[in-house]
Amino acid sequence: MSRRQVVLVGYGMAGARLAEEIRRRDPAGDRVALTVIGEEPHPAYNRVLLSSVVAGSLPADAVLLQDEDWALRNLVDLRRGTRVTAIERSAARIRLDDGGSVPYDDLVLATGSSAWLPELPGLRGADGGLGDGVVPFRTLEDCARITAGVRAGGPMAVLGGGLLGLEAARGLAGRGVEVTVVHPDSQLMQRQLDADASRVLVRTLDGLGVRFRLGVPAVAHRPGVGLLLADGTTVPAELTVVATGVRPSVGLAREAGLAVDRGVLIDDLLRTDDPRIAALGDCAQHPGGLAGQVQSAWEQAPVLADLLTGADPSARYTGTTTVTRLKARDVDLAALGEVHVPVDSPDSEVLCLQDPVRGRYAKLVLRDERIAGAILLGAPDAAATITRLFDRQARVPEDRLALLLGRALPAENGGEHGIDGVVCRCNSVRRDQLVQAWESGARSVPDIADQTRATTGCGGCREDVCSVLSWLSDREPATTSAGVG
Repeated sequence: MSRRQVVLVGYGMAGARLAEEIRRRDPAGDRVALTVIGEEPHPAYNRVLLSSVVAGSLPADAVLLQDEDWALRNLVDLRRGTRVTAIERSAARIRLDDGGSVPYDDLVLATGSSAWLPELPGLRGADGGLGDGVVPFRTLEDCARITAGVRAGGPMAVLGGGLLGLEAARGLAGRGVEVTVVHPDSQLMQRQLDADASRVLVRTLDGLGVRFRLGVPAVAHRPGVGLLLADGTTVPAELTVVATGVRPSVGLAREAGLAVDRGVLIDDLLRTDDPRIAALGDCAQHPGGLAGQVQSAWEQAPVLADLLTGADPSARYTGTTTVTRLKARDVDLAALGEVHVPVDSPDSEVLCLQDPVRGRYAKLVLRDERIAGAILLGAPDAAATITRLFDRQARVPEDRLALLLGRALPAENGGEHGIDGVVCRCNSVRRDQLVQAWESGARSVPDIADQTRATTGCGGCREDVCSVLSWLSDREPATTSAGVG
């Protein structure tokens, strides 16, 4: 059987994961000749951890997903610092900015998304580029510009009170920067949080040095001055970090005549309306996927790898259930499912627990004895248990208060009943993968991280990984006596 020429456009988190999944199924390249084209000059990196780079808790090279020699070792034709200028569907090839072209049997688009800047005077210069003193928060290069502008005690502004904006602000505050978040809505993370949770989060972050101007939109940016607000006040800022959302990068697909809405439209096979072209990650739009969430790409990559290599022609992607986590030091926040259900909802059971002084808020939405949604702030034990129940759509225990307090189902912490659940959502690592790593010799958290990448995302799963390792260690004598492992 001749090798299929698979060309992957995009070497970000989705592209790098797909390349790894393909080589995991076809390590010698017998079935797939893989070419990867990436615009950025460095290896792929974990965008989930960029806030840790801004905070100074991780160096830039610690967030790289692959080393410099990964492609060479894995028989991948990797072309970094190269841009695709056109897709020629009739000739089944792509054109590159260096004048060359690459033919394909299968083409995969993993072009990701780019930072979106609102139409605010001063954010862009006369040439259409970024204005002076303005930097988005999206890439490693953006992190370098942000950290280069850090001056202890110097004022900075963050435009946007969503997930990325809050992570950037917390990181800057940890460096001693006087940072103010400007957000036009009256509450933070309004898609993931209700008003009560937002108030507790504001109080928590304020105690960590982050200031807020909520419900007052910015009307202009003035270099060297800061953000001018609609009420006539000014937020001083030597640098303004813009975190107002992202937009799928679909220019190539649109120019090639592929069906595009917000993203490139795909089906359960990850195919576009051209059967020879697939897409995944931020640039792709599936009815069950969630734009801007890395979890979708993590679940799409193995499906597409199965299909491209022929390892499992029946593989299908049917959607992703996403848990949003705020990755900010000293703040533990998880939000999932339906969070805006009122307490007196006639068709749901809604429980709330508030302790704003200690930075704790828990809301649980139940329907048919299963979790439909939750907000967990300052409640890591409850978040771990509730997330597992949500992932598995398992029935909740009768003692709802114990569940909210994180005291329910202690046996789920690593035991056999939880063996099929997701432990590390940042890297989509399941418990059975931890067991496989253990059985191949991994006996410590660093060993597990090397083999599975668990704990190398936001780090919130470290306690769960340790719990699984403890369970595996406890059962080792029985396993050994049974002649297994």
